[in-house]
Amino acid sequence: HLFCFLSFFLDGQAQVLLEQREVSITRGHKTSASMDCIAEGIPGFQYADIHWYRHIPTKAPERILYIGAGAASYDDSSYSNKYSSSKKGINVCTLTISDINSNDEGTYYCAYWHF
Repeated sequence: HLFCFLSFFLDGQAQVLLEQREVSITRGHKTSASMDCIAEGIPGFQYADIHWYRHIPTKAPERILYIGAGAASYDDSSYSNKYSSSKKGINVCTLTISDINSNDEGTYYCAYWHF
């Protein structure tokens, strides 16, 4: 199972809400899975960096990638074969996991901050 959850962040004066509506994704017969991160309260969403993390129990959360105005940037170049991300509309960021197998189990979540 790939688990997602709801995240709240405070960004200066405004509250930012990142919502992942898919609570659990089971592979079944599919070879890939996608999950959306719906952002509220992020000005200039298309230019904002959205980060995707994976958490495996007993390990620290690990960032997979982040995506801003252009292509995704990966923390490990080998991740580009497994993960992809895109933005659509004014507030949706999608993470897609390809060639799913049992090693991909974990909690996936999106995050946002700016400096």
